[in-house]
Amino acid sequence: MLTDIGETETSQKQMTVIVWFSQDEHRHEWRFYLFYFILLLLLQSTTPNPLALDYPCKPPYHSHYPFCNTSLSIPARATILTSLLTLSEKISLLSDNASSVPTLGIPRYEWWSESLHGLATNGPGVTFNGVVNSATSFPQVIVSAASFNRTLWSLIAAAVAVEARAMYNVGQAGLTFWAPNINIFRDPRWGRGQETPGEDPMVASAYGVEFVKGLQGGAGMIGNEVVLGEKSLLGDGGDDDDARLMVSACCKHFTAYDLDMWHQFSRYNFNAVVSKQDLEDTYQPPFRGCIQKGKASCLMCSYNAVNGVPACADADLLGLARYKWGFKGYITSDCDAVATVFEYQKYVKSEEDAVADVLKAGVDINCGTYMLRHTESAVEQGKVKEEDIDRALFNLFSVQMRLGLFDGDPSRGPFGKLGPQDVCTPQHLTLALEAARQGIVLLKNDKKFLPLDQNNDASLAVIGPMAVSDKLGGGYSGIPCSSKSLYDGLGEFSKRISYAPGCHNVSCNSDDGFAEALETAKKADFVVIFAGLDMAQETEDHDRVSLILPGRQMDLVSTIAAVSKSPVILVLTGGGPLDVSFAERNQQIGSILWVGYPGEAGGKALAEIIFGVVNPGDVFEYEICFDAAGRLPVTWYPESFTNVPMTDMSMRADPSRGYPGRTYRFYTGSRVYGFGHGLSYSDYSYKFLSAPSKLSLSKTIKHNSRKSLLSQLMKADYKVDYVRVDELQSCSSLSFSVHISVTNLGELDGSHVVLLFSRGPKVFEGSPEAQLVGFSRVHTTTYESTETSVLVDPCEHLSFADEQGKKILPLGNHILSLGDVEHTFSIEMY
Repeated sequence: MLTDIGETETSQKQMTVIVWFSQDEHRHEWRFYLFYFILLLLLQSTTPNPLALDYPCKPPYHSHYPFCNTSLSIPARATILTSLLTLSEKISLLSDNASSVPTLGIPRYEWWSESLHGLATNGPGVTFNGVVNSATSFPQVIVSAASFNRTLWSLIAAAVAVEARAMYNVGQAGLTFWAPNINIFRDPRWGRGQETPGEDPMVASAYGVEFVKGLQGGAGMIGNEVVLGEKSLLGDGGDDDDARLMVSACCKHFTAYDLDMWHQFSRYNFNAVVSKQDLEDTYQPPFRGCIQKGKASCLMCSYNAVNGVPACADADLLGLARYKWGFKGYITSDCDAVATVFEYQKYVKSEEDAVADVLKAGVDINCGTYMLRHTESAVEQGKVKEEDIDRALFNLFSVQMRLGLFDGDPSRGPFGKLGPQDVCTPQHLTLALEAARQGIVLLKNDKKFLPLDQNNDASLAVIGPMAVSDKLGGGYSGIPCSSKSLYDGLGEFSKRISYAPGCHNVSCNSDDGFAEALETAKKADFVVIFAGLDMAQETEDHDRVSLILPGRQMDLVSTIAAVSKSPVILVLTGGGPLDVSFAERNQQIGSILWVGYPGEAGGKALAEIIFGVVNPGDVFEYEICFDAAGRLPVTWYPESFTNVPMTDMSMRADPSRGYPGRTYRFYTGSRVYGFGHGLSYSDYSYKFLSAPSKLSLSKTIKHNSRKSLLSQLMKADYKVDYVRVDELQSCSSLSFSVHISVTNLGELDGSHVVLLFSRGPKVFEGSPEAQLVGFSRVHTTTYESTETSVLVDPCEHLSFADEQGKKILPLGNHILSLGDVEHTFSIEMY
């Protein structure tokens, strides 16, 4: 918790010196000035940090309250604390910047801290103006997602949690972090797609689960020690009501939020019209997983309306999470989303109505001041009851108590020893490097042009303004431990390196710099061109309107490629998909790499991949990567896709209106690169070692459903094509493992991503084209085979939603595929 500095300690020391001095008033005058100078130095050295840590339940005056009694359950303590507050005090706590309660010794608290891929400056809860002036900057989420590595995701979150607690202990961060962003990257133009794990709901769910567990559980590295979660730091955790938290994670933005500012449409007033079918099997699974499996302690409702109702005022939507999915935690609005209910969406007639609607819907805290300003009058008008406020405070206090904020001196808690020494550690920096290595995607590599030979002393020309930028984190970044550019990384491997920007900036609206870039490229043996996007093209509150390279970038790339001695290497930055069909076709462009926003270690990771070398001293314990091995977590569409309105939320294709559908699961048009695309320097072959040939549902169909299905089957003209998942009992009993062999056919060891897809029978319109069933990242050794397995839950992985939003499991032949290797098995009634 943050508070203003206290005067007590300084005043006491000042009084001691002054009293001592006054006892000897016969000293010479020159000594007066000497002691005065010493006094000033002493006062300066003992002035506390402006963000000195304060906490509730501080002895001797405020530790006796029953809500400080740690032997009581957290629900009991939260209820007691709520009962001791006046109405005005209660209302003062309904903002992200919660006021202090001096009568109970409770300091103010800032709920809004950000940690999407490292401690970020976006929220007021985090500041780098103190003893900690930087934090590890990991790759943007879309890049980490490209690793398809659950262990990596968990370790990144755990490292962020360690740094968050360390910064909290010195008064530079809160403990409630509004991450991860698990919205589906539905449209390639979305400016915030970079913040998400991509377009697949299963991957987004898996990422959310791992990130939340890592952030809240504290599995990670402290100093040189690997600490594995709650068992070593937090005990067994107990049930959800009492489970302790290292920091609190928040799954956002609930739900169907994936438009910020596109043409005349704004996230503040956009009404997302979504079918029950698409809600069930695309938009909601990540949030359901985040809550049920990840046990997230916070949920953020989004700005937009869903089918006419603002998300933060939708009691059915928020009730689904809390009562059906079992959410235990607090619900926060997005910042000023309560205000938008009235001011932008015009859903209600007054400010008081907006406050009443969101409180009754289940929102517990308003990021902003709308509740502070209008709740009292809403109570006076009878629109809000005090019990609605009490419910909100109970949820808020429960999370704070799970964080240990009401347990007394935090320095004596399980994380009290964490401090500046635990931020920007060598272990965290190595993890950031490994995350960048695993997330970079090799899109093209004609005639195995890469890797370059590091030992031939060739000269290297680097072209493009993004090459020298040290802003490599993308949205929601903090201050990195080390600010090095992509050019700096290449410079560590090439002794003869030159640079020309080509364009003045990434927008590249002029060809003024082309001539210098051409001359630089002509002189070099090899050329690396950086093109793509930066935060001026895609960011929060700013969506793109085009998928082609900005400005004159395409001309720059083609011109440089035409004069280069050797085929050029094109490196693409940015989080959103690009139509680089021209580069894919151009034979003078030998290789294309996508680095996204790779974080502070991106330059070194890129250079290692281009030269095919990893310094053995930097090899990370959990994975070893000699090779670009990331896979795209989102489809890259052609520019023609921009004819599709971004406001159309439908996932399924509709040929009758020329609508091609969205994401690899339903899109029927052409692709620049498909979901899961990613090349390696080695070639790989797959083999199914074991998988079932038949799956019978006879023992899992509920008794009443069995009678109905048998009756239908007895009719000669009736065929049962599917069963509803809710007609099956003990779905987990149907699960099976697919055992896979992966053989490395190349001359380089490396990590490799295995993606297992399924194709089911087309039981009716709207069946997915394909679905990702599971994924695994394995380390492979040259010319040897590695085994892995994927657990398949048919009810979850082979099903999809019908038009009523009910999950169905198709009967008949299902095809599992690994690359071009397939295995067919049947799902039958009997």
